[in-house]
Amino acid sequence: MSQNPPSLRPDLAPKGRFDEPARPGQPTIGMVSLGCPKALVDSERILTRLRAEGYAISPDYQGAEAVIVNTCGFLDSAKAESLEAIGEALRENGKVIVTGCLGAEPEYITGVHPKVLAVTGPHQYEQVLDAVHGAVPPAPDPFIDLLPASGVSLTPRHYSYLKISEGCNHKCKFCIIPDMRGRLASRPHKAVMREAEKLVEAGVRELLVISQDTSAYGTDWADRPSKAPILDLARDLGSLGAWVRMHYVYPYPHVRDLVPMMEAAATGQGLLPYLDIPFQHAHPDTLKRMARPAAASRTLEEIAAWRTAVPDLTLRSTFIVGYPGETEAEFQHLLDWMDEAQLDRVGCFQYENVKGARANDLPDHVPAEVKQERWERFMEKAQAISEAKLEAKVGKVIQVIVDEVDGEAATCRTMADAPEIDGNLFIDEGFDALKPGDIVTVEVDEAGEYDLWGRLV
Repeated sequence: MSQNPPSLRPDLAPKGRFDEPARPGQPTIGMVSLGCPKALVDSERILTRLRAEGYAISPDYQGAEAVIVNTCGFLDSAKAESLEAIGEALRENGKVIVTGCLGAEPEYITGVHPKVLAVTGPHQYEQVLDAVHGAVPPAPDPFIDLLPASGVSLTPRHYSYLKISEGCNHKCKFCIIPDMRGRLASRPHKAVMREAEKLVEAGVRELLVISQDTSAYGTDWADRPSKAPILDLARDLGSLGAWVRMHYVYPYPHVRDLVPMMEAAATGQGLLPYLDIPFQHAHPDTLKRMARPAAASRTLEEIAAWRTAVPDLTLRSTFIVGYPGETEAEFQHLLDWMDEAQLDRVGCFQYENVKGARANDLPDHVPAEVKQERWERFMEKAQAISEAKLEAKVGKVIQVIVDEVDGEAATCRTMADAPEIDGNLFIDEGFDALKPGDIVTVEVDEAGEYDLWGRLV
């Protein structure tokens, strides 16, 4: 049983899980998947293609004939983590193929690790497969392997990420995602629904909808059927009988039409009353320097309207403190805004320069010790809000989904909690018959800073 730490980074996906043994003589590939859930979906797609070609997937370096490292390049710290993972794979295995966001800078990688076999950019699946074929030629058993592969999932079987688009049309000065992943490219509605239906048929109980800008889904289509295609997609996804959780929802005006669809989730299925919205900051001057819409006051009005429509709505967001030029007054404005907004779940980054980002050239960079001090004050504020909100849930009867069962407790999540980045609800009595994926009803009887405890009813 583990509790959710307050400093948990909000940009990390769950670690991949591999449990299918290779048959004798089967070519075997390892995978290290770093970064956000969008990268995890890329890893799943690569592994699905490899499985269809007869490759086995190894859970460790020693059992793999080559290793794919899917990298993250969002922050300099993430780049360093990616380079470290590549180096570890080279030491432990020797044959390494690099892909993902950091792969958009091949010279940066090969300058540090010249022995990698190949470097490809994000979602360049064909190039990854070509590199694998060169390093470990396929040797399929025609009676076993050359069959359509079911999708390889790197998450527990009862939930899955559903990526609905690639790229982004925003030009935030601190971000290089559009440079790495390109402009917005939405998947066809039918393709998304077909994938979602197959996942639910395979036993997935929760779909986590992800993209770089979920609210903008479909706005890149020349012949889009409506002004906001995400509304049609959300309505259809909500009809599949699973929990549907929306991530990275930019607060466009049409979100007001999305929120009322969440009321039905109280029955145990449909669009959950949960929005993950990347606000980043609250002071208008800071937002302008970020090249984001400077409308924090209007955002408070939107939050009030959403909560009027769905009082139990959970709001999660991420923020950046110590952005270049951020004054103490601007930071205090953010803390005051947090008092008004009362967000349920909050993550926070200290600003970092990222090679290629326009924010690097801004004046008045904030000293490291000031960024750390502001981060601590911000997290103290967020923790106090979280603690008060969770305390208010004591005595309520709610539904939870079971993620894990061990000898101490069943670790579950409420509708207000996304996996890995939010809190948990623990059932530590009468949980022996529970299994991952069960959706059960509990009464909350204890609250902490980030987690809840409850009993079955």
